[in-house]
Amino acid sequence: MAWSFFQRVVEERILEAQRAGVFDNLPGKGKPLELDDQSWVPEELRVAYHVLKNAHVLPPEAELLKEIHGLEDLLKYIDEEEGRKAALKSIQSKLVRLDLLRRRSLPLETVRYYGGKLVRKFR
Repeated sequence: MAWSFFQRVVEERILEAQRAGVFDNLPGKGKPLELDDQSWVPEELRVAYHVLKNAHVLPPEAELLKEIHGLEDLLKYIDEEEGRKAALKSIQSKLVRLDLLRRRSLPLETVRYYGGKLVRKFR
């Protein structure tokens, strides 16, 4: 009952704003909306994912994957042996942390493959 009252008040305010022309000069008027495909996210988590995405907050697993891929890209440009060893050591420690966070029984290559796809989707 309280929800229908709230919906009615919201609808009335929107209609008043439309009549007053508040929405007439909004950026993107007449252009299609760019909606994210969140069909892969469980319905009860979609609002939370949307809020986190708008706040530019990644889950810890995705953040680690992003760091790992950044280090792998950097590794291509490191010539000195000591620098390469340090980068590889950092990558390995992040992979261990990632595996601990996930606590899954998937093979590491499978995890890295899908993790890479996830990071590319967030970029």
